[in-house]
Amino acid sequence: MHILSAGYSHTRGVDSPLEWLSRIGFYTGILEELAKDNRVTSIEQIDYDGIVERNGVEYHFLNSRPGVSKGVAKLNRYIRDLTPDVVLINGLSFPLQVINLRSMLPSRTKIILLHRADKPAKGIKRGLQVFADRCVDHYAFISEEMGNSWVKKGIISSRKKIIEAIDASSVFNYGNREEARNITGVSGNPVFLWVGRLEANKDPVTVVKGFQKYAAENRDARLYMIFQDNGLLNEVKRLVAESEDPDCIRLIGKVERDDLEPWYNSADYFISGSHYEGSGISVVEAMSCGCIPILTNIVSFRKLSLNGTCGVLYKAGNADALYNALNRLGEIDKDEMRERILSVFSENFSFRAIAGKLNSVIHHNAHNPTPA
Repeated sequence: MHILSAGYSHTRGVDSPLEWLSRIGFYTGILEELAKDNRVTSIEQIDYDGIVERNGVEYHFLNSRPGVSKGVAKLNRYIRDLTPDVVLINGLSFPLQVINLRSMLPSRTKIILLHRADKPAKGIKRGLQVFADRCVDHYAFISEEMGNSWVKKGIISSRKKIIEAIDASSVFNYGNREEARNITGVSGNPVFLWVGRLEANKDPVTVVKGFQKYAAENRDARLYMIFQDNGLLNEVKRLVAESEDPDCIRLIGKVERDDLEPWYNSADYFISGSHYEGSGISVVEAMSCGCIPILTNIVSFRKLSLNGTCGVLYKAGNADALYNALNRLGEIDKDEMRERILSVFSENFSFRAIAGKLNSVIHHNAHNPTPA
């Protein structure tokens, strides 16, 4: 079976294929697992032309501009000429491109769209998404619940098209806590970690407020915050300075993705304040390192936490709800929960597990083709 992966976004400013593959390792791991049972090709669009083979996957790098009509047609012809049996397209936000691709491919070629952080469109684009659904065989969502919301809005025609598979996983591994803390310099009991952008959807303000209330009663607790931008930094700094113990929250700032593993392995718990996530790669990374997740009660996080049985859920945007969730941690056997989390990650959200779910659908359809 020849599986081809592609997308309709071009990343400017990157001209090294190895640097790019390292950057998107959260996704290429899925392709490399698929390559154990299939021929796999991936088309990547950066400022480089050439072909690189790595871990069984053949990466075709195209230096083009697919955002314009000629670029889209060029990419779709390139896909057609590679004669794939299955095409994986990253994202649900490119209906015109998918319609054009379908017109170029044989009817037997399957098209599967991988949900990222896309939300159902409005207006004309929504109409195009509805029309593009006729061209799509399957959609991969982190959960049926999230996919069903697109069905209810009339964009996806049938629940039968939904594959329950997350779009990315973690390249990190569980390691020794003491060794990790020697690297990061982390201290505290317990240790909490937050990783994200300082913006409203990630809601670091609610996280800080809820944790401050908890830390006032748990003086040894520490929250470490890693962030890649400074959007709400002034407000976060102000709140931290107003804490009874300003040292309870440590603002670390930017840490390169490749250097995050010891930070995850230094923490007992991982906190998220997100109001919406297509999946939640930081949570998945934390779980792969045995962190116990404290998450907002949103669709994707209900799936990652198995409806709160593998972590703790609280209402998004509610600092008191986070405080109450933190107070429930004393009821958890940390060692037992950590083992459960590592098992849940391996069985549901690892590269092997994701590829297994995709393989099951792809090869089932190969033996049970869609009637013409």
